[in-house]
Amino acid sequence: MLDSEIIVGYNKVTMKLEVQDMLAMPELAMPRSRKVTTVCNGKREVWTDYEQAKAYFLEMMMSTDGEERDRAECVYVQLLHGLDECSDEDE
Repeated sequence: MLDSEIIVGYNKVTMKLEVQDMLAMPELAMPRSRKVTTVCNGKREVWTDYEQAKAYFLEMMMSTDGEERDRAECVYVQLLHGLDECSDEDE
């Protein structure tokens, strides 16, 4: 076996362990589907698919203007940050 083969093998194992360690961190291991609650323009909605909620608010943000767009953008930005409860209301 060549020395380079040992290094490549070591790197693959090391990288795999590093990725596993990173996925153990909650902020890096967000599941593709998870529950999120949104409140926009007084309407409260519970989503079972996080990605679907993001897609909905992105589309709303891109297809409206004025205050409605601002409200959708506020919720969308919170979704991008991974919050479990997103609202357009000032708290």
